[in-house]
Amino acid sequence: MANKGPSYGMSREVQSKIEKKYDEELEERLVEWIIVQCGPDVGRPDRGRLGFQVWLKNGVMEQVAQFLKAAEDYGVIKTDMFQTVDLFEGKDMAAVQRTLMALGSLAVTKNDGHYRGDPNWFMKKAQEHKREFTESQLQEGKHVIGLQMGSNRGASQAGMTGYGRPRQIIS
Repeated sequence: MANKGPSYGMSREVQSKIEKKYDEELEERLVEWIIVQCGPDVGRPDRGRLGFQVWLKNGVMEQVAQFLKAAEDYGVIKTDMFQTVDLFEGKDMAAVQRTLMALGSLAVTKNDGHYRGDPNWFMKKAQEHKREFTESQLQEGKHVIGLQMGSNRGASQAGMTGYGRPRQIIS
């Protein structure tokens, strides 16, 4: 980032919008979670976007590509992943936060022993709830018209005109 000068015009507007998405309160929760996951040896960052960025890309956590690969292997979907440049150049620290949130939520949902910390820090993701029906239950369902389909009770063609005929307006 040292070789890049200030941005102007549209570039500055775009960068400003990206920076507004960064959440200071979320930063505190993520810092606590990372410390619980990694141990107290990782230290604690200075408050703010820059402090969080410097802390995440320091010598202890410099293997960003390995982290991203491990997160993807664990089950974080590609659209939730940040790009290396987002962290290294501080382009989009909100994207880094979103990735960490997705990872934490996935770990809480899986409940496979890899998650440490307060489970209330992250939301559980929706899980599949597979249902099994017997053949007789499936057959019974074929004879029921659901209310969302509507009903034809009380329906008639009274007042209908033939196709192609104009409607008569009587005043």
